[in-house]
Amino acid sequence: MTTFRRFFPFLKPYLPRMLAAGLLVMGVAAVNLALLRLAGQLWDVITVAHDASRMTGLIGVFLGLVALQGVCSMGHSYLTAWISQRIVADFRQHLFTHLQSLSVSFFARRRTGELLSRLMNDVTVIQSIATETPIDSAKQLVTFVGGIAFLLAMNWRLCLLILTLLPILVLVAKFFGRRLKALSTSIQDQTAALSTLVEEVISGIRIVKSFVQTGREDARFAGQIRQAMELALRRAGIMAFFIPVISLLTFSAAAAVLWYGGTQVIEGTVTPGDLFAFVLFAGILIGPFSSAARVFAQMKEAQGATQRVFEILDAQPEIHDRPDARVLSTVTGHIRAEQVSFDYDARQPVLSNLSFEANPGELVAFVGPTGAGKTTVINLLHRFYDPMEGRITVDGHDLKEVTVESWYRQVALVPQETILFGGTILDNIRYGNPHADDAAVADASKAAHAHAFITGLPDGYRTVVGEKGVNLSGGQRQRIAIARAILKNPRILLLDEATSSLDTESERLVQDALERLMKGRTTFVVAHRLSTIQRANRILVLDKGKLVEEGTHAQLMDRMGLYHYLYTIRLNEPVV
Repeated sequence: MTTFRRFFPFLKPYLPRMLAAGLLVMGVAAVNLALLRLAGQLWDVITVAHDASRMTGLIGVFLGLVALQGVCSMGHSYLTAWISQRIVADFRQHLFTHLQSLSVSFFARRRTGELLSRLMNDVTVIQSIATETPIDSAKQLVTFVGGIAFLLAMNWRLCLLILTLLPILVLVAKFFGRRLKALSTSIQDQTAALSTLVEEVISGIRIVKSFVQTGREDARFAGQIRQAMELALRRAGIMAFFIPVISLLTFSAAAAVLWYGGTQVIEGTVTPGDLFAFVLFAGILIGPFSSAARVFAQMKEAQGATQRVFEILDAQPEIHDRPDARVLSTVTGHIRAEQVSFDYDARQPVLSNLSFEANPGELVAFVGPTGAGKTTVINLLHRFYDPMEGRITVDGHDLKEVTVESWYRQVALVPQETILFGGTILDNIRYGNPHADDAAVADASKAAHAHAFITGLPDGYRTVVGEKGVNLSGGQRQRIAIARAILKNPRILLLDEATSSLDTESERLVQDALERLMKGRTTFVVAHRLSTIQRANRILVLDKGKLVEEGTHAQLMDRMGLYHYLYTIRLNEPVV
């Protein structure tokens, strides 16, 4: 129950409405009980008293109660649905907001499909147990307490026949509940695995088709589906046995009541109407017993889902503001890295004692073999990660001592793989500055050599780019990303192989756009094209996480070291 208690803050704002819905549903239950008792009286009036006048009056009361029941039922049904949807919307929003607050390292360790499953599927499981179940339980409570009260008042001996089965019902529910909880948790995990597989295949569908691996992915999916089906069938088997056992016990009580009560009617100690009402009351008590069994099973299932969701909410961002963190105002762009060391895995250091400096407006290029740590340096400069040792400063301020948001506002990243969001081209460029007007967007696009191709599209800036920009070429996507960065107008620019994998014409346009973007800004670039490296104020050559050379292109060529080797073996090819 601890995990459910943690959900209470999300229920608290809606408790008055939940109370109102509970009162309405309790009214429905109370009217149901009154209708049953009235039915018994009508039976006696018709079959024993033969009183037509009284029968007419009771039928009028009966219809009035039915109308009241309808009003209460409509009220509680709508109110319950309203509360349920609002609570689950609030909780999903809270979970999504928390996800965005987590550091990049959290997402590096998680699979997208798994997180989607927790955000959507697990929250849906929690929804019913947290909102609908308490309200429905209020109805079942009134039905049970009221029904028992009526039964005791009518015939306490018959009532005891039903109550003797209660301990057995509790034991049976507890026995099955432990198994249902374990199975339900496994099912949720398997659902997450399925979501992950589907997300991976859909995201990489071009690779799947290109390498003719649809059969392999079909087999993987079939294997996951088979495991999910087996788990679901095991749970269904338990439920198929569980619910009938509960029903059998409750119907056994009803049969005993019918036999014992029938004997009393024959003996003349109980009226037929009382027995009729008693049987109806006994029958309606099956509802609370069956509901209790169902709720118990749902709670066990929801426990697993709740634990999975709160695992995310318990995760804390590794990159966060210190209590005394300062807000950065405008910076000049003087960057220093001092004895920086970093690793993703303690067994394999990525950077060791790395130091360098960039003066305002300078272009600094990182080159080196694959795996040298170039992209890691970009990640540290952006503060997606913090150094394990050493520090990085901007204008003398340690990045750990300034607020994350104020630093991010000073930086723009243009990655190798351009990320565009669902929506229009205008939406994606304006991501750099949501308050920019259309004229500013157009100016940024012109500077990025994007305006011409955008206006040539049928819908211009209103063109929908498709998921991840699939409707655009690589060069077009990259120029939109550059326009987005220009619109942000950062002081620090980080380019991570921003012109890789482009054709010659696209590369020329993108390179020219980057030149405009870099002008007057402190720029760090993971160098891919030789022309960019040659214009750099300084080149930092990395090898196995260490700085092995530093200088201009000419200086490094004269030293005949690693840079000269990389340049020589590639001639006019890119230096990576």
